Amino acid sequence: MATRFDTLVGQQTGFPASIGGVLKEMREHKAELLRVLERPEMPLHNNGRESDIRGYVKVRKISGGTRGEAGRRCRDTFATLKKTCRKLGVSFWAYLRDRVRGLGQVPRLADLIRSKAQEMAGKGQAATPGAIGGGAAG
Repeated sequence: MATRFDTLVGQQTGFPASIGGVLKEMREHKAELLRVLERPEMPLHNNGRESDIRGYVKVRKISGGTRGEAGRRCRDTFATLKKTCRKLGVSFWAYLRDRVRGLGQVPRLADLIRSKAQEMAGKGQAATPGAIGGGAAG
């Protein structure tokens, strides 16, 4: 497959320089472009990641952003927690109530993420952060 790739991106097209530039860039990123052949479980798109930030972007546009660094950090933290809870099937509000009240009835998100990763590994699936949770550990 690598030989076919080299043949494709090594050709002289006779088209404008922009096409030659694209082929050159493809040659420079050969390892990244062919990685899917080594790791077929990796998605060919970033739709999951785009979906992860879509809600955040909507809120930011509607609210006009934050006034300071502390507000930005707070907004980002809660957005990440909410998305992670959703991906793990945990009620975000139940999680917050549990943490604020110190009840300890809702499992830590980090433990749930580890459990989900082990479950996915047992099924032979890739345990990528986007597939498991939003990156927050609580």
